[in-house]
Amino acid sequence: MELIYQFIWIVPFLPFLASILIGLGLLFFPKSTKSLRRVWAIASISLLSIAMSISFDIFWQQITGNSIYRYLWSWISDKNIVFKVGLLIDPLTSIMLVLITTIGVLVMIYSDSYMSHDQGYVRFFAYLSLFTASMLGLVLSPNLIQIYFFWELVGMCSYLLIGFWFTRPGAAEACQKAFIINRIGDFGLLLGILGFYWITGSFEFEALFERFNELLANNEVSLWFATPCALLLFLGPVAKSAQFPLHVWLPDAMEGPTPISALIHAATMVAAGIFLVARLFPLFQALPLVMGVISWTGAATALLGATIALAQRDIKKGLAYSTMSQLGYMMLALGIGSYKAGLFHLITHAYSKALLFLGSGSIIHSMEPIVGYSPGKSQNMAFMGGLRKHMPITGTTFLIGTLSLCGIPPLACFWSKDEILADSWLYFPVIGWIAWITAGLTAFYMFRIYFITFEGNFRANSFKESFLVSGVTTSKELDRKEKRPIPLFADSRINMERDDARARYSLYPKESDKIMLFPLLVLAVPTLFSGFIGVPTLQGQLNPDPLSHWLYPLINGPYEVISKENWLKFLSNAIASVGIALSGLFIAYFLYGPIPFHSRNIRDNFEPLLEEEGGNPFLHFIYNWSFFRGYIDGYYDIIFVGGIRILAKIGFFLDEWVIDGAVNGVGISILFGGENLKQMEGGRIPSYLFGLIFGTFLLSLIVFFTF
Repeated sequence: MELIYQFIWIVPFLPFLASILIGLGLLFFPKSTKSLRRVWAIASISLLSIAMSISFDIFWQQITGNSIYRYLWSWISDKNIVFKVGLLIDPLTSIMLVLITTIGVLVMIYSDSYMSHDQGYVRFFAYLSLFTASMLGLVLSPNLIQIYFFWELVGMCSYLLIGFWFTRPGAAEACQKAFIINRIGDFGLLLGILGFYWITGSFEFEALFERFNELLANNEVSLWFATPCALLLFLGPVAKSAQFPLHVWLPDAMEGPTPISALIHAATMVAAGIFLVARLFPLFQALPLVMGVISWTGAATALLGATIALAQRDIKKGLAYSTMSQLGYMMLALGIGSYKAGLFHLITHAYSKALLFLGSGSIIHSMEPIVGYSPGKSQNMAFMGGLRKHMPITGTTFLIGTLSLCGIPPLACFWSKDEILADSWLYFPVIGWIAWITAGLTAFYMFRIYFITFEGNFRANSFKESFLVSGVTTSKELDRKEKRPIPLFADSRINMERDDARARYSLYPKESDKIMLFPLLVLAVPTLFSGFIGVPTLQGQLNPDPLSHWLYPLINGPYEVISKENWLKFLSNAIASVGIALSGLFIAYFLYGPIPFHSRNIRDNFEPLLEEEGGNPFLHFIYNWSFFRGYIDGYYDIIFVGGIRILAKIGFFLDEWVIDGAVNGVGISILFGGENLKQMEGGRIPSYLFGLIFGTFLLSLIVFFTF
């Protein structure tokens, strides 16, 4: 046993220690802790960097030794039940450790500059360290109970970070929305865990898989019970990884700081759902119906996310729906049995999407001094344009991330996405068509974001100048004017009449500082080259690559990868995937590129025409579908929010008029009865005697005729 395995507990402990120390400092010594803000940031980065170095060592040991290591100790021991906690090291864990720690360190370095002027700077690093520690503890968990504990801790940290700027109504609502929707999935996950404990009598992964497969082989377990339990387990990843229909929290999570968006959407929260499905893959694989549900859920999520991303104008929300779509790809791959392709895409997408989100943060950070510190302005692509001239490093790295995510060779995501597309066609042609069309939509909306943001002319100054031309003279009037709907391209429709307005408002963004650019440059390296770890080798035929062989021990029983027969087949598949990506790129360039291809300047008129009634009804429907998020949020508001309010009103009516009415009715009837009886009291003894005798006579008759 390698010595490093004995100290694996240090990996989640170090960021947890940083979070605890910062939290205690803020609690007992708030002023001194805040005054030493850079010290705490350096400490957090240093401790996570140590954890990262240990993770790389473990990763190397797994590559060379390929051994699975477990360290368990009893937590609760009884005659009927035993709970154990511990650590599990295998290839899947080592991959996730490297992914989380590398992106976590870069996000922390980036946050030092991005959050430097924020009053909650120190608190942010406390949350960030706790979030990273929770995810590290989750991937190291050897059983379902421990996973559920860290699963909930990750959800709590996401609630704190999404609502970090809790004074903003949007952030407060977004964190509550994410928390509530994830509770739906977590409740299903808990029921699934209890169900499989009922079936197998164990929470440990190895014992659970062996016992369940044994019961299935001997027909000692009912599929009518096991399948719903597996679907309940899958409900947890559906919510955590933003799969349809529990995806609606993901775009609203963009209300949090951009570094958190990068961490959540790349290596932590949304990756947790994919990780759990991969960890429980031998369990799901034994139930074909569950695998079908997983594959179709992933396919629907991939296509839905891509269609909604087409017309988004908030740069972060566009990337958020892109994340949703790519997570659908990963879930689709796992559902069709392409285990290696799903994990491979998780790796390549994580670095590419972290690069894109941090690039968007660099853009927002540079736009805020010009358009104001409102997310509605600094994140709105209508105010951007031509940023490549003013922010060349950010523009270049963002282009690299865009090319990778679109599947352009030889960048990272090409290799993983091409494998998913090929396996989808072999599994079921309909799923293959969905994955293929989604690839084209991905290229379109990603290059739409790039062209609108980095090409053309800078538009923020033009908006301000146009407002001044119309008589705006104060900043308050300017803000009030800017609340009107802003066309996506307006610079060609500006008619300048005052030269002093141009001089007053000709401000342009500047490149971010070196601390923010460093993570972008580092992330560009794996975005360019990480895909080569899964490239198959040529030995007469396309043999499974080393990554596939390395991951085989994680699968219970023989596992056959759906691979191409030869290089010719591989190239034909690559041509199909690259061809659809280039088609989406060309359409995006045709509509939004810096060089207009239409005499009426189609880029200035395409989306404004779609906003209005009339024209092509199909394009109008697609635009509205995308812009209004597929109307799903609206339907949820009507069905669930409106439905709960109706139920609350019905409950209030029943409580006030039925339950309280019955109690109050008894009291009122007693009151009126007493008042009426009071009138019968005349004070005459003969009347009382008559009543007594008459009543006794009636009771005697009743008893006589009854018996």
